[in-house]
Amino acid sequence: MKKEVIVKGIKELNNDYPILLLYIIGNFVNAILLRIWTTGHFHLRSIFFDLGLIFLLTAISFLVKKKNRHLFYIISTFLMVATCVANSLYYNYYKSFVSVSLLATSVFVKDVADAITDMVIRVCDFSYLWILVAMFIMFRRKPETENSNKKRFKKGFVIALIMFAIGSALPPYNAFSRLYKLWNRVSVADNFGPYFYQVDDIVQSLRPTFNNIFGYDRALKNTQDYYDKKKKVNTKNEYTNIFDGKNVIAIHAESLQNLTLNLSFNGKKVAPNISKLASEGIYFSNFYAQVGVGTSSDTEFTYATSLLPSSNGTVFVNYYNDKFVTMQKLLNDKGYYVFSMHGNDGDFWNRNIMHENMGYDKFYSKSSFDIDEEFGLGLSDASFFRQVVPMIKEIAEESTKPYYGTLITLTNHTPWRDAYLYSDYDVSMTTRVNGELVKRDYLEDTLIGKYFKSVNYMDNVIGKFIEDMDNEGLLDNTIIVIYGDHDARISKSQFDYLYNYDPITDKIRSEDDPHYREFNDYDYELSKSVPFIIWSKDMDVNLKVDKPMGMIDVLPTLGNMLGVYSKYSLGKDIMATKSEDAIVVFKDGSFITDKIYYSAKNSESYTINSGIISDDYIDKRSDYADKIIEISNDIITYNLISKMEGN
Repeated sequence: MKKEVIVKGIKELNNDYPILLLYIIGNFVNAILLRIWTTGHFHLRSIFFDLGLIFLLTAISFLVKKKNRHLFYIISTFLMVATCVANSLYYNYYKSFVSVSLLATSVFVKDVADAITDMVIRVCDFSYLWILVAMFIMFRRKPETENSNKKRFKKGFVIALIMFAIGSALPPYNAFSRLYKLWNRVSVADNFGPYFYQVDDIVQSLRPTFNNIFGYDRALKNTQDYYDKKKKVNTKNEYTNIFDGKNVIAIHAESLQNLTLNLSFNGKKVAPNISKLASEGIYFSNFYAQVGVGTSSDTEFTYATSLLPSSNGTVFVNYYNDKFVTMQKLLNDKGYYVFSMHGNDGDFWNRNIMHENMGYDKFYSKSSFDIDEEFGLGLSDASFFRQVVPMIKEIAEESTKPYYGTLITLTNHTPWRDAYLYSDYDVSMTTRVNGELVKRDYLEDTLIGKYFKSVNYMDNVIGKFIEDMDNEGLLDNTIIVIYGDHDARISKSQFDYLYNYDPITDKIRSEDDPHYREFNDYDYELSKSVPFIIWSKDMDVNLKVDKPMGMIDVLPTLGNMLGVYSKYSLGKDIMATKSEDAIVVFKDGSFITDKIYYSAKNSESYTINSGIISDDYIDKRSDYADKIIEISNDIITYNLISKMEGN
């Protein structure tokens, strides 16, 4: 009986409102397609919220005059299609969902268009457009008959409320906290559906606009209480002031991952020079970047402040006028001359303004260099480092102050399309087949192979830079800091070429092959670690630190070695931290310890070291992760350091 009623209702709706039926079913189908092309997760809750929101829009459509109703369907469908297309494209690259706050950074899209084109766009990303085509075709049909708008509105509104009520009643019950926090965008989209997520994202993105009206007092009190209760840690240890007064050159190495330091092809290392520096200095081998949508700029911010990136937009663009305590300012106060150098346009990531706010005395951008060789986004790393040496020499000769300089590399940025132009590193393979030596291309024509070529190029120019600095006498009383700004954003599937290539068959091994190496989602996440190295020519300390460490820990760790300290640091001095207390917190609430990788997105833990992990162990660290994310976001969103400093 119920089935007959439903079928009859659909037939009546199709006869009277064919476009409306397409509107409801089509937009729901697109929401399903988006899940298929992105996370692959289907939560019952999100299905109800998707339908609830569509029925709510349907109800609203009956408040629109009949002659304008088709326009309402087209506009709202266009917005939902745009949501699907944007998130499908964005997820394939960033493994997250897009935020409207990213519109503020759209000025930079033209500079990374090649990377997006090469790595993101798929035919399926535009499969959602079918509904717009179908709607235009259906416009030629007979217009809908006039029915009671009030009656239809009530029905649609009641259905929407029922859908929301059912979805709200489904576990997990703590899912609603994610709507406010929006730290884990994938989790919100999975639990509430892509359309509801986008509505929530708009609300959260507008929050900074209402800072002075809503939430400021709560955030200030919460943050002050956190620092008042924060356990006072003895800031002095055996590494305190070991580099006090020394010059510092920090190399911000684009997309450099740890895995490249241990790889060799045809008897030659991918990164021999950087590997040598790691073996001779202090090498933090379990180190992770903690970036959001701001990628490189997020690393600059987190490195300098020991705060996490913003959950709404990027600090460099959205909060560039706010006050922060930074490594650069602390060293400046200590008497250092602080500068930065980069072979790209100064307005990229708003660096022209933000670097001054961070405490740099001078920013040498693209206009400061002779652009005699360009690869990818700007000046080649080889030319950049060649020109940097005399500039540093001039700084050293003109001032009696010690100096701190950040050198931001560029060539190793995705998509490495033209790596063959600047790197002859060989990632092919020679093997015996039926007794004869055969040369296989192996990684030559793969994205990951191009990445290794590009890393080898960067390694070579960094090695040459160290040599040139030494020849000019600039390594005396100087430490070199090298850190990868974030992982290379290479898709997981590319690692099959690296780990599961069979040179005999010249094919990728299948999963049932006895030599197949499993590389699961958690292996993939753990592979994203980046190097953090501290080295000097006359290094007295040779140490490998394998405790989990994040970019947020650099200021308290390196700062202690340089004799500076920020009371607003949310990270830890890793040299004074026990292994069991070391933790890397990511912006979405996931974290890494010496025992597990915990995915906040899936509420799953992946054991790194053997042993049983209790729920209490996970809950305690999840609470810690949530807390520092909340404190960091409040500091950024409400400019709280300015208030707490009395400015």
